[in-house]
Parts: sequence; C-alpha cells; structure tokens
Amino acid sequence: MAYRKPPATPCHWSAASVVRILSRQEYIGDTVNFRTMYKSFKSKKRLELSQEEWQIFKNTHPAIIDEETFLLVQELREHRRRPTRSGIISMFSGLLYCADCGEKLYYSTVNNYKREQAYFFCSSYRKNSDVCSAHYIREKVVAKAVLDSMQRVFWYVQCFEKDFARNQMAAFGEEKRKELSEKRRDLAQSKKRVKEIDSLIQKIYEDNVSGKISDGRFATMSMAFEDEQKQLKESIPNMEQYLETETDKSDSLQRFIDRVKCVTQLTELTPETVHEFIEKIVVSKPEYFDGQRYQSLDIYYNSVGIVREPMPEEMEELFQEHMRNRTASQSSKTA
Repeated sequence: MAYRKPPATPCHWSAASVVRILSRQEYIGDTVNFRTMYKSFKSKKRLELSQEEWQIFKNTHPAIIDEETFLLVQELREHRRRPTRSGIISMFSGLLYCADCGEKLYYSTVNNYKREQAYFFCSSYRKNSDVCSAHYIREKVVAKAVLDSMQRVFWYVQCFEKDFARNQMAAFGEEKRKELSEKRRDLAQSKKRVKEIDSLIQKIYEDNVSGKISDGRFATMSMAFEDEQKQLKESIPNMEQYLETETDKSDSLQRFIDRVKCVTQLTELTPETVHEFIEKIVVSKPEYFDGQRYQSLDIYYNSVGIVREPMPEEMEELFQEHMRNRTASQSSKTA
C-alpha cells in the first residue's frame, strides 16, 4: 500500500463540504429520497433531480438541529452577501426589492469607497432604464429605518405581547384570505386552461387533416400547446398541496414572539440580527413635497410579514401606560 502524505491542515473543511452539510435536510429528522437517478442501467453517470422530484418523509429519525434553525440557515444562504469591488459587504444585500418591478436592489459604493456614501438601486433600471426607475436609497438610510422599526416592534412585543398578537392575528386573517383567494383563482384558471388546450389540439388536428394548416405548422403548434399543458399539469399539484396544507399562522407568530423576547436590548444592527428577523424590505420610488424628498420602506418580518404597529398617538399612550405599570410594580415591591 502506497504511503500518502497527510494534508497540511487535516481539520480543514472545503467550501463544498460545508455547503452540503448546511443543506442536508436529514439533520432535522427527515429522510430525503430520489435526489439523483441514472439515465439507464448502462450509464454510470448520476443525474441530479430537481427538488420538486424529491420524496421527503418527515420525522423518520431523531433530529440533530431544530427545523427553525435549519430554515433560518437556508434563508441566510439564499440571501448570501457578495462583496463589491471594494471588498465591502452590506448586511442588507439580497433583502431589498423594488416596489414597482419586484426586482432586487443592487448594492454599490462610490469611487472613494466611503461607506457612508454606499447606496442601493434597482437592478432592472441598471439593465434597462426604460423598464423602471432607479429607486436610489442610501445604505445608512435603510439602516436607520430598520433599526428604528425593530426597536419599536421589539418594545411593543415585549411590553404588550397580547395586544401585539391579537392585532397581528387580525391582520393575518385578512391577508391570508386574500392570498388563498388568489391561489384558488390561479388553480381554477390552470385547470380550465388544461381542458382548453385539449380542445385546441383537437381542433388543429382536424384543421391539419382537412388541409387548412400544413403538417409543419401543426407540429409547431401542437408542440407549443403540449409544452404549456405539461407545465400547467406540473404546477397544479403544488398549488393543490399548498391550499390543503397551509397551516395556522399562530404557530409562526408565537415563534416570532419567543425570538423577540430573547433580545434584551437592541442598540445596533448586525448581519445575524437582520437576517434572523427581516424577510425582505420593499423600497418605493421617492416622492417630493415642498422641495423635500420622501421615500417609504415596507419591512417584512420573518414569520409575521408587515407588523401592524400602533400609530404615534397610540404608541405614546402605550408608553405612558407601561411607565405607570412599571411605577406601580416598583411601589408594590417596596411596600
């Protein structure tokens, strides 16, 4: 047996190995089959299957990590932050979206690489300025808006948990009804279109037999219809499964509350905190009033979406109530 020199760093993990470990769903107690396949018994080349073709069996063995942590890791990997040419990485990269076209906002630094001048702008605008507007916004503006929002939301959750949960569940009900209604409408339209395509294929076949359209035209049209029908048939089961298995948001809401209660005092943002709590930030185009520039941000929190915060007047009343309760509590302890 030939002697092999040991590696210089025997405990070194390659990037590919780490990626495979982070993406293994088996660590949360699930069994995942049919990740790969062979084209035939004669071929030794293994082909990767799409995730939609996997067969997943839940809770087949003890989990090493909890599902919430696993999903958070997948979220972080999906929005992994890439450095600019200057080597600067923004904690918000991958989280900002354009309110008009829905595309992500690119992160950029100016030539002198001053961090306070870094900004985001619409990726569609960069590719084609006729498609969308720039939606330009500085990174420091985003950071201040997110920190202010998180501080208000966290204080609201920690001091008035029941009010927060009640208001958020009321908002969930309205939003979920709209979402499910849209999903049901899309499902019905897809099923209707599948039947329409059967009739269309039958019609062009009859036109081909009668000589109204050529063989080449018939082949092109029938192939296009069949491809469209195949895509629809593949998407229908996913839509049906979503409608059947959509769960109550109360579990997600409670997990969000539990995570917030673990944060003692939020004084500054970190990449870990941002990606743990923020799902996405939708940036609207700026508007101008009396010479002043205004720009709105919609901050979507993980598991709960947009948080229905109290109005400034309500927040002031809640704060005064909180201070009264705190004073009364301290007085009862000293009595």
